[in-house]
Amino acid sequence: MVERFERFSAAIAEISRCWHRLAGEEMKAYGLKGAHATYLTAIYRSPQGITVPELCELCMKDKSDASRMLAILEEKGLVYKEGKHKSGYGGVIRLTQEGRQAAEQVCRRASRAVELAGRDLTDETRQVFYGALDSIIRNLRVLAEEGIPE
Repeated sequence: MVERFERFSAAIAEISRCWHRLAGEEMKAYGLKGAHATYLTAIYRSPQGITVPELCELCMKDKSDASRMLAILEEKGLVYKEGKHKSGYGGVIRLTQEGRQAAEQVCRRASRAVELAGRDLTDETRQVFYGALDSIIRNLRVLAEEGIPE
């Protein structure tokens, strides 16, 4: 059982490390870090605009992290806030034209990376893999909320 835990933990850590490295390389062109890619693509997938709480939910980050990231994206001219509550957590975040172009590039590159990373998987294997991941996530969320039973 411990071997499964170690294998699972090491695999998740390695996937995360590689993904962050790839994202960092892609975001260098914009003077940003890999963590900005998550925010940029989440905003891109919400063309009607997105609030900070919605963005936090989508990116699974807290408001302070989102605020820091959005301030940098705004400073770089990639996003803007509109609405009567533009300050703080109010208002709606939208991409600028430059932000939309950057997000499209990042989405294309991310899709390509996912395609290449899973190139050895059949559609059936991929379906089973994502089903297993969804199940693990659901179960871990319950354990994180309720604790590990004795």
